Amino acid sequence: MEKQAAGYAGAEWTIVRASWFCQNFSEGVFLEPILAGHVALPAGDVGEPFVDTDDIADVAVAALTEEGHHKKIYEVTGPRLLTFKDAVAEIAKATGKQIQYEQIPMPDYAAALTEYAVPPDVISLITYLFTEVLDGRNAKITNGVEQALGRKPTDFSEYVRKTVATGVWGQ
Repeated sequence: MEKQAAGYAGAEWTIVRASWFCQNFSEGVFLEPILAGHVALPAGDVGEPFVDTDDIADVAVAALTEEGHHKKIYEVTGPRLLTFKDAVAEIAKATGKQIQYEQIPMPDYAAALTEYAVPPDVISLITYLFTEVLDGRNAKITNGVEQALGRKPTDFSEYVRKTVATGVWGQ
């Protein structure tokens, strides 16, 4: 069946899968709370292998421009597991700012989002991410970056160091 489908479409393929991104803390939804010094999320002790989006981009570029990536599935992660609390603590230490992390129940978080007039479909997505996706299924390190690029993935601490240098966290 796969041979027929590939022959019919004639397309080569590579799949790159990732979970939570390091850049969520500097370019995404967690930036404003980081700047405010208080990050409240419905995320507890589940470790995540935060991956640098530059690594994801490098894997995608390699898959599109180099031979040897056809029919490969790259699960890309960072090189270690961190909880959201751990990640916020690393940012606080590197910036020298006090940033409090608070774990809150998902219903309270959803209610706060509703108060801020976040659309219901977005609240539904966020609820899914923090309950289904953040259930421990991603609490493992993979070697997808190394398979695709022949190098180790960027550690969260290195991402933090580079991001501090940009001034985005207001040092």
